Amino acid sequence: MPIRTATMKKRISANGLALHRAKESGMAEAVAELTEERRTLKEEREKRKAQALLPRPSALDRLVRTHHPEAKGKKSRKEAHPADETTKPKARKSRAEKHAEKAAAVEAARRSPKKPAK
Repeated sequence: MPIRTATMKKRISANGLALHRAKESGMAEAVAELTEERRTLKEEREKRKAQALLPRPSALDRLVRTHHPEAKGKKSRKEAHPADETTKPKARKSRAEKHAEKAAAVEAARRSPKKPAK
C-alpha cells in the first residue's frame, strides 16, 4: 500500500528516532530492520520528488477531456422507430409570421362592425 505523501517526513523522522534508540540499546537485528525501512522510505520520497517534476496536463487538456466520450445505452432516433412509421415534422411558423398573423387579426377585428349587445 502506498504511503501518504503528507506522512513521509514524519515517518522518516520517527524511524530515525527508533533507529537511534536501537543503536543505543545494542539490538543489531532491530538496527538492520530499521535501516532497511529508512532506506525504502527515502527511496520512495525521491521517487515522489521526481514524479512531481514531470509535466502535468494543462487546464485546457483537462477541460477538453470528457469522462464519458460516448453515451451508453441510449438509442438514436433512427434505431428507436422503424423506418416505415416515420412522420414528417410539423411545420412551425417563424416569429415574423406569428406577429404578422396577429397584426392581421387585430386589424380585421378593428374594421369589422361591432355586434349589438343582447
